[in-house]
Amino acid sequence: MRGMIRRGLRLELVAGLGIALAMPAAAFAAQATATQTTLSVETHDQAARTKASVSVSVIGGNSLPATGVIALSDHGRPLAGAVLNAQGQATFAVDLAAGAHSLTANYAGDTSHRASVSPAASVQAQDSGTPDFQISVAPATLTLTPGQSGTVVASVTPENASALTAPMFVTLSCSGLPDESSCAFTPENIEVLPNATAAIPSNMLVITNLPSYASLGRPRSRGLALAILLPGALGLGGVAFSFRRRRLLHRLSLLALVALVGLLGATACNARYDYYHHGPPLDPATPAGTYTVDVTAQSSNGVTATTHTTTLAFTVQ
Repeated sequence: MRGMIRRGLRLELVAGLGIALAMPAAAFAAQATATQTTLSVETHDQAARTKASVSVSVIGGNSLPATGVIALSDHGRPLAGAVLNAQGQATFAVDLAAGAHSLTANYAGDTSHRASVSPAASVQAQDSGTPDFQISVAPATLTLTPGQSGTVVASVTPENASALTAPMFVTLSCSGLPDESSCAFTPENIEVLPNATAAIPSNMLVITNLPSYASLGRPRSRGLALAILLPGALGLGGVAFSFRRRRLLHRLSLLALVALVGLLGATACNARYDYYHHGPPLDPATPAGTYTVDVTAQSSNGVTATTHTTTLAFTVQ
């Protein structure tokens, strides 16, 4: 009987602990504001190709603009990412391949706003009939902490490759990363063969830096104080010594003082000594923030260059 009572008490304690642990998460979810994401598209044909300007707005249930990042998708496939501005808005400029498209904006949410998805917008893009390509990134958002690295896939999708008479080469690059970060593509140059239809992937590696000793500082104040105070003290001692001794001893003391100062200058107080014993200063950390990074794909036939750009929403915590 006692064993049954004890087991019952244990079950009640476990259940109470589970409820206590779940309450903060439930309270946080209740505090997050619902959001509404809307999307509008304007298209225009340029050089026998359809270009779309996509405007996205995210408003919270309190009628205030949301913050964070937004991802644009086509039939559920990520195309681009961007950072919401102070008004909770973002704009995408995308080149659309020939055919039907269904564009949606996916808001990821933040500490005070819930995620939401916009209604789909249908767009019909024209066929140019000339060889071309489209660039997209997946995922369209990336979050790292300083010192971490992350990978997204940049995909080049051929268009009208059947009209190619020779392979087309596309070079990938990025811009807009914060200081103390970099990107690299593998491969950096993509070959599009005649009649190719499938998307060709390239791994985009984004690298950030940790805080360094240079940015945190090195404890050199004691050596610096000694380097300044010691020659001064010896100099005052030499002056006092000169008043009590003969001229010869006065000259010897000055020579010793000069030698000591030269020795100090050649060691701890010398920049060259510091470089050889402490090494060059290291880079500072990648600054925290949210950034819109341009991912560019460019091809040239020797006469004209074709360039298409998409964007990645990059967050450093």
